[in-house]
Amino acid sequence: MRTGWVVGFLGWLVAAPTLSAQARGGDGFLFSPPRATWSVRGGFAQPSASSDVFAFVTERLTVNRGDFGGLSLATDLAFRVHPRVDVMVGTGINTRVARSEYRDFVDTDDVPIEQRTTFRRIPLTAGLKLHLRPEGRTVSSLAWVPTRMAPYLAAGGGMMHYVFQQDGDFIDFKTLDVFRSTLKSVDLSAMAFGAVGTTYSLSPHIGLNAELRYEQSRGTLSSDFRDFAPIDLSGVGLTAGFLFRF
Repeated sequence: MRTGWVVGFLGWLVAAPTLSAQARGGDGFLFSPPRATWSVRGGFAQPSASSDVFAFVTERLTVNRGDFGGLSLATDLAFRVHPRVDVMVGTGINTRVARSEYRDFVDTDDVPIEQRTTFRRIPLTAGLKLHLRPEGRTVSSLAWVPTRMAPYLAAGGGMMHYVFQQDGDFIDFKTLDVFRSTLKSVDLSAMAFGAVGTTYSLSPHIGLNAELRYEQSRGTLSSDFRDFAPIDLSGVGLTAGFLFRF
């Protein structure tokens, strides 16, 4: 299902130039090109979860890498610096709580040994947005009409705040005793991102905005996970929502 969403979204982007040519602009006009836009979107994000801490968790517990995917929220504020280039800043959040138990061990009376794993990512980004076709056209000195469909590319960097936490019952494999604990790691790491998206104008001030974004980052783990390599914070997300022009 997730693959179908991505394929359908990319197909929409490919069709964007044709749809834009069929419709020259949105209804109405602004008195001048917008100086800024604000986008608010929601959707789904899937972390890569490819580092060894995830391999350990998925091997021992009844949780898979795909279980760390979940709902995502994102917002971006962009300022025009060129007819086809914006400077943008943004943030978002992707979080998921996965319940699990040990695959090969049970407690006394065949009771499952259960725990929860929380994985949360909050990117803080800045970058550039390149519009692949004009966002609109000036029809006179006092009128600007938005293009119906405006695809774009974006790229940049920033910082990724993350939380990786496990709480519940665990096994001491030296003694096979079951104990209750909370293991937690929190850090702020450098990141980079790339995105492809499009905006469909509903009116001069409002449009529908959809974006496919990939984020690349790795973070240092706390002493609770001291035997593991840096945690993989990368992932891909597909979001859609509204864009407001100012």
